[in-house]
Amino acid sequence: MFNILKKTLFFVAHCRILIGVHPAAVNAPAIIIFPLLPGQLNCGFAGLMTCRLQEKHSEITADRTLADMWEKVKSVGLQTVIAEENTAANYLNGAETIHALDMAVTQLKQEGAQELLFFKKDRAVDLSRVTGEMKNYLTDEEKLLEDQAAAVINSVDLEIINSRLILLKDICWTLERDILANLQKVLSLSGAMNFSTVPPATFQKYRKLNLLLNALDRLEVRGRDSAGIQLTFILKNEKDLQEIIRQIQENGWAEDYQRRIQKGDLVNQSICIATGHKDDLGGVSVTFTYKTFSIVGELGRNVTDLRQSIQQDGILQCFAAGESACETALTHTRWASVGSITEENCHPVNNHKTIPASPAHSGAEAQINVVLNGDIDNYPELRKALEEGGELIASQVTTDTKIIPLQIEKYLTAGHCLKEAFRLAVNDFEGSHAIAMTCDLEPGKMFLALKGSGQSIYVGVNADQYMFSSELYGLVEVTPRFIKMNGETGSGAAGGQIFILDQNSDGGMKGITACLYDGTTIRLTDNDLQTAEITTRDIDRGDYPHFFLKEISESGLSIKRTLRGKYRIVKYDRSDPQVTFNLGTDIVPSSVRDGLQNGSIKNIIVIGHVTAAVAGQAVADALAHYLSGSSLNIFNPHRVGIERLRIERRPRRHAGNSDHAIRHDDRYQPGRGHGQRTRRADHLHCQPPSV
Repeated sequence: MFNILKKTLFFVAHCRILIGVHPAAVNAPAIIIFPLLPGQLNCGFAGLMTCRLQEKHSEITADRTLADMWEKVKSVGLQTVIAEENTAANYLNGAETIHALDMAVTQLKQEGAQELLFFKKDRAVDLSRVTGEMKNYLTDEEKLLEDQAAAVINSVDLEIINSRLILLKDICWTLERDILANLQKVLSLSGAMNFSTVPPATFQKYRKLNLLLNALDRLEVRGRDSAGIQLTFILKNEKDLQEIIRQIQENGWAEDYQRRIQKGDLVNQSICIATGHKDDLGGVSVTFTYKTFSIVGELGRNVTDLRQSIQQDGILQCFAAGESACETALTHTRWASVGSITEENCHPVNNHKTIPASPAHSGAEAQINVVLNGDIDNYPELRKALEEGGELIASQVTTDTKIIPLQIEKYLTAGHCLKEAFRLAVNDFEGSHAIAMTCDLEPGKMFLALKGSGQSIYVGVNADQYMFSSELYGLVEVTPRFIKMNGETGSGAAGGQIFILDQNSDGGMKGITACLYDGTTIRLTDNDLQTAEITTRDIDRGDYPHFFLKEISESGLSIKRTLRGKYRIVKYDRSDPQVTFNLGTDIVPSSVRDGLQNGSIKNIIVIGHVTAAVAGQAVADALAHYLSGSSLNIFNPHRVGIERLRIERRPRRHAGNSDHAIRHDDRYQPGRGHGQRTRRADHLHCQPPSV
């Protein structure tokens, strides 16, 4: 005790005492009273690109493989386990079969597979039939689980069965919502009346826009006072541009087209046309940008506005029908922390200058588009320096994001290549930030930068595409596999990571180059990939206006799912009905069971957090009522003053040294146990509550 006091006094004696300063600006040791910790307004962004695979793939058969796997899966249902014809380990034909089913679904998320389903109605109908069978099968299995499983299947095997059912639910949901439903959404977004009138080139562009709008809808929980989405593609032939302009004129849209292609800061429905690029992709870069904003917006309003704007854009429809060499798409949703809530301040934000002749880019017109999460803390100083050099920023553009494309442009003008210009620019920015950038000087590439711990970038990797997002739930619709960037790698000038995604590659990790902010190469391998433990089913808001309301409303259903198969109510002759609990040692350890039986456990503490705390109150009340007369004390710390729930008709007893906490989770978590099945589990009996 004396040593601790001595060390404490020594620490205090050598500390500076400060008031109202930011901890990051203070060197240790120091004691800060009322530290300055500014609130952070989050934003969200996402991007998508499909790889130009060099190898031609064979015929797409993932949907047929899935149908074959489904026949095997449904042949080993719960009834065969109850009848002891199969073990729980072989439920749904075993882990290997259901894993193969899941892999087939992942393959159906690739652009080529979705294009096949879009244009071949019979294949889509067959897949829809299989999906319908899965839904009905799941309903029957869950009913059987509730009615009979508790009597004959132990809790360890229940874990295996429930985990398989959850995976099958995820598969069914993905087929229905992430694959089949998106076919109709793409058709609606394109403005076409039926599938047969949509050219393949059109499908590819609107598919990317649709997926990013889906991501935007999920990312709006990070901010929604404004949102933007952008599609960039390279026309394969400059002659195509003249044909498109002719169609625009025939439809009477020439005046609107001329208005929208005017150079300047990006606004809603801006069109940027850049020509003169010398590469194998083509000579014309086309970028469509859509923006919307509101001071306080409802969840989903921005996405609805953007969908309507895209759907009604006849000029985009003319361009979308043209064959393109590559396509990249970018979206952003925002809580404004720097800059007013206006159309010009919505992301993406651009530059608008022709780059002088240089070894890297000879006289090319650089269209640099950027989105930002976080803040550029030294924005005023950087802006002042640029304006002193003659680079004036329009007065209506007040977002600090504007400095990013201009700083990249500065280094391009100095003769650096785009990769180096991007690296040098992000090194100039102070503060925690996540940046995504595209530029038509190197079409088909996405440039990502992350520094600090305040933001995140997840890069999703599929066999034929990359999708990145500021949150994992922004990309799981496209791919479950991802690599997370680390903004705290290195220190000083090395701090932060830069990723460059190249769609002119064979996909996978081969298409990603990475380095630190100081240029040190980062070597990425497949070992760096992780697999998401969530699907879009976990994050679906349904018909609820807010996620919190959904969580509260579905708490009863969550409890029902958690307890499924773990109890049954039985009535013997004329006696009162009894509850038989199917709780093995994996749920109630032997030491706890013994303690309850021999009386060494005196207290049960029911704990929970947020909505689980409400459920915990109900559990504590029920335990207090049905264990009345026992020697147990039931505690619920969430009661005001940590009030003990006194059990009726029993004297107060002294608490023992052995406590047991019962936790309630509002989402079932499948276990990892794979123990041997026994015919009957150990059971606990008690009188059921009155109905």
